[in-house]
Amino acid sequence: MKFKYSTIILSGALLLSVTACKKNLEEINRNPNASETAQPDYLLTGITKNIADTYWGTSNNMDASLLFVQNWSKIQYTDPDRYIYTNTSFQDLWNTAYTKGVINLNQLIKLADEQSNPNYKGVALVLRSWVFSLLTDAYGDVPYTQATNIKEYLTPAYDKQKDVYFALLEDLKSAQASLNTSGPAIGGDIIYGGKANPIGLWKKFANSLRLRIALRIADREPEKSKQVLAEIQAEGSGYISDNSEIAQLVYSTSPNQNPISNLFDTRDDYRISKTIVDKLFELNDPRLPIYASPTKDATPKTYVGLPNGLLVGDASAYGFTKTSKPGTYFLAPNAPAVIISYAEVLFDRAEAAARGFTAEDAADLYKQAIAASLKQYGITDAAVNTYLASPAVQYDPSNYKKSIGDQKWIALFGQGLEAFAEWRRLDYPQLQPAVAGTLGGKIPVRFIYPGTEQSLNGASYNAAVASQGADALTTKLWFDVN
Repeated sequence: MKFKYSTIILSGALLLSVTACKKNLEEINRNPNASETAQPDYLLTGITKNIADTYWGTSNNMDASLLFVQNWSKIQYTDPDRYIYTNTSFQDLWNTAYTKGVINLNQLIKLADEQSNPNYKGVALVLRSWVFSLLTDAYGDVPYTQATNIKEYLTPAYDKQKDVYFALLEDLKSAQASLNTSGPAIGGDIIYGGKANPIGLWKKFANSLRLRIALRIADREPEKSKQVLAEIQAEGSGYISDNSEIAQLVYSTSPNQNPISNLFDTRDDYRISKTIVDKLFELNDPRLPIYASPTKDATPKTYVGLPNGLLVGDASAYGFTKTSKPGTYFLAPNAPAVIISYAEVLFDRAEAAARGFTAEDAADLYKQAIAASLKQYGITDAAVNTYLASPAVQYDPSNYKKSIGDQKWIALFGQGLEAFAEWRRLDYPQLQPAVAGTLGGKIPVRFIYPGTEQSLNGASYNAAVASQGADALTTKLWFDVN
């Protein structure tokens, strides 16, 4: 009994000691000069910048989706252009989207509720929906339901892609209801802050994202798509309706410069793809000198694209000074990271009309979309009219996917992740695989999951693979029908 009593006393002492240490550690680690509650304006700014940097950055854009859709190509270190990746190649989008995106946007939603500011909540829901759409567009099945509560679910289950898209449409409807142009102001908005009626523009952004997702599921769930478009029309806020309303982050000078500009300050890995240069020459497209830089050495055509997926020696043989880098517009420190453009919205509306989802004029919206894309880059009205009159760009109602797909691919130049999703969905333009590609004559149609998912969330990862198919670059996702 004496031994047992001593043991109990010792255990109690240890418990008190641990408790006291924990309390002391909490006191020691508390910064007396810092707020322990995040300020929503700072939080919103940081989230927007982090996600935009990742969306527009190297691993998801320059070393992957821009190569897949043959906007860009590689003249050095050509493995990505040949579809050679490891299970760490695509982890940047995954990790940043969840740790810096979803978790912090959930915190912003919580703060918005605590501070009775529904406009912060609406903005956070729009951004979170965009982040989740990037994830599911790229990987397919992803954690959604359980990912919004990381404290409870350390190994979140993956939701099916269809369910993620459906949930995002509901989230965006909730965002639309939260956003109130007569409500309290918000700070930290680096997308629409400083513009007239920013909350009204966020409502348009929300509807434009709803339209994008409605078309993403249109080949699988046309009735749901029609329902969403009817709800948007009934809601009445409309879509992005001018180039001045583009949802984008306009960068500044270093250290807040565009990620592409930052990379080109020290590296020379990339060239514009021969595929898009040839198409722009074929169409006599006035965007060519904006999308491509002149070759450093004089060449007969001034703009020379590099074929995708060459072996290192073959790529170098084309000549660093005889091939075109992307245009200076995209290399500028303040070049914008475009999330949704006015041109894209018009192409989406044209497609919705072509599918019979709305009563709008598909051909007219198609022409408006091309004009909006050209004017986005400062092309003159005269050049716009000449281009629209060209027989090669006329709308073909018998094959709207080709007309819209080809022109949308040009308009989305630089927006690698979105261009990659739309190319898979519309199946135009019909691209040829990389010259020395490693996928047996195929082009990637998804990102592979990060290797950490296998080691840290293995059961959920294995269930997703069993449901969706092999964790391979060539496994088609649910929305990619043909």
